[in-house]
Amino acid sequence: MNQVHAISGRLSLRAPQRRSLEILANVVDLIPLTKNRDLATAQAKIHEAYPSVTDFERDFPSLCFALATGVGKTRLMGAFISYLHLAKGIRHFFVLAPNLTIYNKLIADFTPNMPKYVFHGIAEFATHPPEIITGDNYENGRGVRKEAALPGFERDVHINIFNISKINSEVRGGNAPRIKRLSEYIGESYFSYLSGLKDLVLLMDESHRYRASAGVKAINELNPVLGLELTATPQIESGKVPQHFKNVIYSYPLSDALKDGFVKEPAVATRENFNAANYTEAQLERLKLEDGIRIHEDTRAELEAYAHQSERPIVKPFMLVVAQDTKHAEELLAMIRSDDFFGGRYKNSVITVHSNQRGDEADETVQRLLAVEDPQEPTEIVIHVNMLKEGWDVTNLYTIVPLRAANSRTLVEQSIGRGLRLPYGKRVGVKAVDRLTIVAHDHFEEIINEANNPDSIIRAGVVIGRDIPLTPRQTVEIQPVILQRVIGPVARTDGQVPGLFDNPGERAIAMATLSAIEDFRGLPSSSELQSTKVLADLVRDVSERMAQGQAALPGLGEKADIPKTVAKTVKEYTERIIDIPRIVVQPKGEVTGQYAEFNLDLKSIPRFEPVSQEILIEHLRTHERERLMGDDPFVREDRLEDYLVNRLVDFDDIDYEVHSDLLYKLASTVVKNLQSYLKDEADMVNVLQYHRDRLGQWIHDQMQNHYVENPVEYDIKVSQGFTSLRSSMVTSEDRAARDFRQVVENRQSIREIVFTGFRRCLYDKMKFQSDPERRFAVILETDSIVLKWVKPPTNTFRIYYRGDAEYEPDFVVETDKEKLICEVKDRTEMTDESVQAKAKAAVLWCERASRHAKKYDTKPWRYLLIPDNAITASATIGALASAYTIRTN
Repeated sequence: MNQVHAISGRLSLRAPQRRSLEILANVVDLIPLTKNRDLATAQAKIHEAYPSVTDFERDFPSLCFALATGVGKTRLMGAFISYLHLAKGIRHFFVLAPNLTIYNKLIADFTPNMPKYVFHGIAEFATHPPEIITGDNYENGRGVRKEAALPGFERDVHINIFNISKINSEVRGGNAPRIKRLSEYIGESYFSYLSGLKDLVLLMDESHRYRASAGVKAINELNPVLGLELTATPQIESGKVPQHFKNVIYSYPLSDALKDGFVKEPAVATRENFNAANYTEAQLERLKLEDGIRIHEDTRAELEAYAHQSERPIVKPFMLVVAQDTKHAEELLAMIRSDDFFGGRYKNSVITVHSNQRGDEADETVQRLLAVEDPQEPTEIVIHVNMLKEGWDVTNLYTIVPLRAANSRTLVEQSIGRGLRLPYGKRVGVKAVDRLTIVAHDHFEEIINEANNPDSIIRAGVVIGRDIPLTPRQTVEIQPVILQRVIGPVARTDGQVPGLFDNPGERAIAMATLSAIEDFRGLPSSSELQSTKVLADLVRDVSERMAQGQAALPGLGEKADIPKTVAKTVKEYTERIIDIPRIVVQPKGEVTGQYAEFNLDLKSIPRFEPVSQEILIEHLRTHERERLMGDDPFVREDRLEDYLVNRLVDFDDIDYEVHSDLLYKLASTVVKNLQSYLKDEADMVNVLQYHRDRLGQWIHDQMQNHYVENPVEYDIKVSQGFTSLRSSMVTSEDRAARDFRQVVENRQSIREIVFTGFRRCLYDKMKFQSDPERRFAVILETDSIVLKWVKPPTNTFRIYYRGDAEYEPDFVVETDKEKLICEVKDRTEMTDESVQAKAKAAVLWCERASRHAKKYDTKPWRYLLIPDNAITASATIGALASAYTIRTN
């Protein structure tokens, strides 16, 4: 397994990809990779190791890896090829794509120096990349080995990529596909050459699309040594009953991908108390489109704000509209392009995709589709008629408006699957960035029912959402007051911010000064900027910057005193900043812990009854079935408690050696509860056998509330004395900011409001996550000991409280005597494990910051964890600090 570990690490495989590679490695050790094999024996060996494989379904060993959309099937193909070559010496591969889109995508992904190159990290392919042969260039003979003529060529890997839809079109009417026809250049058909290879491996992408097609039947005659199928839906739709693949060796369904966070979370939006019967078909359709646009605009604003706050690339979302037919698609296009649809602002941002498009129109559509992820490309709405199949792997589809019924299980997953890929590769913890929204309507109920069906392929993956925002969100820029003073005067709702300087030349010098200060953050504090030596260095730096850009800056004909302007800007800067040193606090080594002693709360335990021996049980997560009839299929335990203890030790976080006493105590409590209503021992054994998983999970869930981490050491490093504030983007229901003293009646909407009116805040505007935060800001603006405060922007601190989990405090406050990090929490969350872990790391940060401050004669730091019910109109910072300061034990 050394090669498996090495390849998994080099290609950064996710857990399901790694598991697939491990299975492949085991398979090729179980059966020989030769053409002269006993197929029945090979199938028996595989079935013994993997019971889900009941038939290869081909005349050669063929296995299906069913991985959910968005998990990374193309990367897995690269891992398969790497392993088979490096571990088994396989050099010839034949990759089948279901259509032109995926065909072109695969060629790009297997081509070196492309953004999604599948072999990036495989050193053996860095200097000698595989030869790529395609359905467009194979006839020139590049795929035929001439090893005698080219010494060393035998080491090359050949990857053939073909489009099965093109082959299907060639075999119509009983014709032979072009690949089977004689090539004068090769001297035989390329098919004959490939079929004669002794180590050809066939990989079939999205194999459910063409499994029984005439083209794939012809390709099967290649008789490869191994077939590997990849699909998210291992079944063929045939009438009302899907035909499930019999050769699925590993399944990682969408429900698991959702649970593990590899894809977006689907959400279904509707209007509260909505009754479709109150609308005509035309009215209903327009309403769904308008609701889709509102959701789209809300998402767009949230994505833009996240990108600015996290300093990551901007993602431009788009909306997918599913039309009934081509005529319907054109009608929708005309509606969206009309002036009365959102003022006509989407008339140049919408395209249609359907089979009736030809020539230039089709080419333009394809180009816009391929570029739809580009933030500069204008498309925000795509109308399609069942044209967007697998392979259209965009990451910025965020809203789907289906205007036709979805009645097939495959369509349910694939229509949602088009938008599940995450733009940043993983969830980021921001709902709008991590969510795919589907606008519900009268026909879409089938998808809801399918999702809520315990046997659904997306079971438990859909969250019902309501209250579509009727007012589009706006993106609002929040600026540091120091910046407004430099570029001022700036008009605000609470009055005008006066400017520091009168002429453009001085303002240009001041802006250059703010930029130059960034190079001096290694100073122990911002006050050092006003020292004679540092000021002289700043003046020299700013003078050089102005000399380089003088010709391009308007208004610099007016004389400006650089030293005077620099000094004035620096003085203002130090008054409009709280020195937050860059101190990295990070756990050292592995964070470990164990479960503390506790008593089970039996109030929520289900009442389990004995199971009939003739009942069919289907496990909802794994879909495994057990027929309970005849003899007892379970191993009998000596003690009743052992049924539960043996289940509990299966959890990865439970160490039997450490927790054995606690486990038996908890198991004994459950056994006594069962004995209170089950008098027959046979019934007791029956319940413990058949319900051990649910009982074990119930116990484990309660154990989670009693996990205690062992003391952990931290690495603490100081790298700079202060951190400059930067502008950021946020979203709001309205560009007009609200006075922060104004009470918000609907407390749940407070996160959508931008507040202003501050005198001591270092920003001109602020957003709050809760009303207690807003009320805390009122205290900060009222208490006379507070000099300045700020809700620090993202990445201001570097406090890691568990592994790479980063803590971002709510407030930083500077008083006349000290500096405070303040966290406002719901009173019920004060003892939460995560809250306490953050507090511990923050206290260590404050201790190190205080030592730094003492060394340079500046103010010390401390950490406050404040419950929301302590934030009252009469509260003061001094009293809160006395009551809620957190210190190390």
